[in-house]
Amino acid sequence: MYGIYDSVVGAAAMPGVPRRDICHMLNGMKIVVVMPAYNAAATLETTYRAIPADVVDDVLLVDDASRDDTVKVAERLGIKCFIHEKNMGYGRNQKTCYAEVLKMGADIVVMLHPDYQYSPKIIPALAGLVASGEYDIALGSRILGGKTRQGGMPLYKYVANRVLTAIQNLLMGAKLSEYHTGFRAFSRKVLESLPLHRNSDDFVFDNQVLAQAIFFGFRIGEVSCPTRYFPEASSINFARSVKYGFGVLWTSLQVFLQRHGLGRFGILTAESFIPPGGTYYSEHSSASEGSGGHQIQP
Repeated sequence: MYGIYDSVVGAAAMPGVPRRDICHMLNGMKIVVVMPAYNAAATLETTYRAIPADVVDDVLLVDDASRDDTVKVAERLGIKCFIHEKNMGYGRNQKTCYAEVLKMGADIVVMLHPDYQYSPKIIPALAGLVASGEYDIALGSRILGGKTRQGGMPLYKYVANRVLTAIQNLLMGAKLSEYHTGFRAFSRKVLESLPLHRNSDDFVFDNQVLAQAIFFGFRIGEVSCPTRYFPEASSINFARSVKYGFGVLWTSLQVFLQRHGLGRFGILTAESFIPPGGTYYSEHSSASEGSGGHQIQP
């Protein structure tokens, strides 16, 4: 699998109530949660049931050719689901998510991992920051609040997070508490405006998105978010973490160099998002032809 301290209190998901019947609760905006999934069968239902149904209008899942029953669980829950024909990577999964969610007319898009590592109860706070018009992007920060290690983050990951974040803030002239959270809310304008198609198909995609947002002047807010590390939660291994770390540093350096006229880089090209072409994914028909409404089952 893949600073603001006051937060809006998320209401509990309401059993049996179709999401599409409770729409546009934050400033009349349509809020859609996207879940980039890979082998998430064990945690998907728990994550989905914790999504506040009185704030979220719809849910979309993209499965990156999982080897488990992720798609079957999504189908049983009535989640709109798209499937990659083969494993394409975490970054490509998000590109598919954003291409499809923009077609759905979303005003605010919340990216939530289906591994239950992040608390879906924070969705109203994240979406609220964007709906307020004061921020274009909102991040669920595991660092704000000071409970990161108590949540189970391994020491080496915590140290790497702090070191990389400090370097990135220095190179990009920002003051974020962390760049590595996978819990984010975006305005529609952000997703349409950034050249996301130029980003990696791997894990560094997340970091490139924030680098692009900073470079092009989008406003980023943060909300304290508890995190959980447990066997079923996603976590890349040490070797992949090292590769990610070098990718993060290179991404930040690209911003620094281009700002100072010392280079030009594709990911910082001023162009709109071009959704990925080809036929590498398709909608899972059983889910789309099922109940007709995405709802929380009792």
